[in-house]
Amino acid sequence: MADLLWNDVKHFFDPDLMGSLPDVRVPDASVEDWQAVLDLVAEKGWECRYSEGDAVLPVPRAETVLSRSADAECPNLRVWPTAEVLAIFRFYAAGEIDFDVDLRDLQGPGRLDVFCGFVGDIGRHLGKPVLMDPEGDPGHPVLGFDVEAQRVVVFAEPPDR
Repeated sequence: MADLLWNDVKHFFDPDLMGSLPDVRVPDASVEDWQAVLDLVAEKGWECRYSEGDAVLPVPRAETVLSRSADAECPNLRVWPTAEVLAIFRFYAAGEIDFDVDLRDLQGPGRLDVFCGFVGDIGRHLGKPVLMDPEGDPGHPVLGFDVEAQRVVVFAEPPDR
């Protein structure tokens, strides 16, 4: 059974209401959590591409990426859980795992199921919540993986139209 039903949450996937690039995050993370996500990507066989600026490189260990100098360009890891859905992880800091998804790629029940599966895999693997905030509105999750429920749930009321 799907974590969420499209008709119940489609407003949270409306780029005009939520911004097209919501922030997805795992708060209270560590270098070990980052490494666990990198290991999960490899274990699941998700297509991925790590880059620093224009240079595409092999995926390094999390401790290497997160110990770069403060003036270094922020690397990113693009992960495709399916060919149509892309998540871009940005290595800003060890304390929070950050990634973006494009809501325009998450339209309809099938893509919602892919997103929920992806977020759920990360949350279960880490044993931590994975929260989605509207673009530019950090700290106000609308939905995400709930550790107790062991599935993706809604945290907010639908926005006013």
